[in-house]
Amino acid sequence: MPADPRQVRQALDGRTIRRHFARAAATYDAASVLQKEIGARMVERLDVVRLAPAALLDAGCGTGEAQGELAARYPQARRVALDIAPAMLAAAQAKVRQHSSLASRLLAPLRGTSGGGTHFVCGDILALPFRAGSFGLVWSNLVLQWVDDLPRALAEFHRVLDVDGLLTFTTFGPDTLRELRAAFAQLDAAPHVNRFVDMHDVGDLLVHAGFADPVLQMEYVTLTYAEPVAMVRDLKAIGATNAAANRTRGLMGRDRWRRAMAALDAMRRDGRIPATFEVVHGHAWKAAPTHTADGRAIVRVQRTASR
Repeated sequence: MPADPRQVRQALDGRTIRRHFARAAATYDAASVLQKEIGARMVERLDVVRLAPAALLDAGCGTGEAQGELAARYPQARRVALDIAPAMLAAAQAKVRQHSSLASRLLAPLRGTSGGGTHFVCGDILALPFRAGSFGLVWSNLVLQWVDDLPRALAEFHRVLDVDGLLTFTTFGPDTLRELRAAFAQLDAAPHVNRFVDMHDVGDLLVHAGFADPVLQMEYVTLTYAEPVAMVRDLKAIGATNAAANRTRGLMGRDRWRRAMAALDAMRRDGRIPATFEVVHGHAWKAAPTHTADGRAIVRVQRTASR
């Protein structure tokens, strides 16, 4: 059955998410191996898309890893980098300033443009502070899994896209961190790892939001660790810690923590502990509207040349 937008909620604690990512701003780049790799694969998928956006939005820019590639690929576009955590946004600004070398400024005229520049905005994906039709491209790498109202986020992406604009994104599917989830499940039934929306439900929600021709693909990516604590440390370093609204509050206790890490250690394969990520790649277009806001059909008449 198609996903009901009213029921696809991830029950996340937004304040906790903002706090975790703010704290992780200083450690994010060193630990975000997966995010960088998936971002590189997103870039490759743009090779088959004919697009020349006048403006683009990096929705959930983090420390600005994508900005260099987006600037090189779309040098004429006005680029907007948005994040909900001010500390992440500050790190992105610093990175962009560092990469804006004299050499790149000298090369800009040779590309036929002085560059569109990057503007930084602190804001929420659920209430984007932009006019309708502001962007020809919305890019979002591994951000939507942190949104507690996915239908609303997709509706906002659709709203700020111009007609014929492209949404390209990645997010995590339900099998993500299944090893860590199984290890903590041996302790109790409380949520210790966030739940993620199924790819097919995401596709239904894109259609419900008004997107045309959605394409979704899934791949498994596995990172491996020498010790269980290294996996947990990496997740904390990028801000990816438990933000379930109904999570158990307070400290876990040494004994329970030891038992969880022992359960994770028992999952070793070839001497390493796996961390599975179900990565969902998606893109969809904003087509011209077929109905007015009050539900009336839009009929387009095209005049043909007379003989």
